[in-house]
Amino acid sequence: MSRIGRQPVPIPPNVTVTIDEHNRVVVKGPKGELSRQFPPAISFRREDGVITVHRPDDEGDSRALHGLSRTLLANMITGVTTGFTKVLEVQGVGYRAQLQGSALQLALGFSHPVIVNPPEGIKFSVDGPRITVEGIDKEQVGQVAANIRKIRPPEPYKGKGIRYLGERVRRKAGKSGKVGKK
Repeated sequence: MSRIGRQPVPIPPNVTVTIDEHNRVVVKGPKGELSRQFPPAISFRREDGVITVHRPDDEGDSRALHGLSRTLLANMITGVTTGFTKVLEVQGVGYRAQLQGSALQLALGFSHPVIVNPPEGIKFSVDGPRITVEGIDKEQVGQVAANIRKIRPPEPYKGKGIRYLGERVRRKAGKSGKVGKK
């Protein structure tokens, strides 16, 4: 049995979880509401403030969905209670980020500023060279952060670009030039 899928998911007192007969789970909490359609093979049981996830058999597909479904449900509950954040760093001479209303304006060495509009449920904040992406859906927060990073990924020679906070960029030596040649 899946070690992750076997663990119960605790429900905080300020969160309501509703599961209908078609395996659609709706989680409401202080930060908002999330809903997700789970596969029909997975079943949920609620008892004493926790939800346990069960699978029908030991087939490969059922085993794969067991741990995934439990993690997705736990992420939904965490999202509506505390939310998720990803922090990006802008590095490079003349590279900067600033908010323009709710949109993010990036100056990244292009001939024009790049404007990123936040999708529904995502909020940007800028503190110097750091960009924070916040939201209640973990998948959406990670995807928006990856899309921002993709605009100007860090390059290996000078390290300029957008990177995740704490990301290490492997640096390369530049050209060696005409040293020692006659």
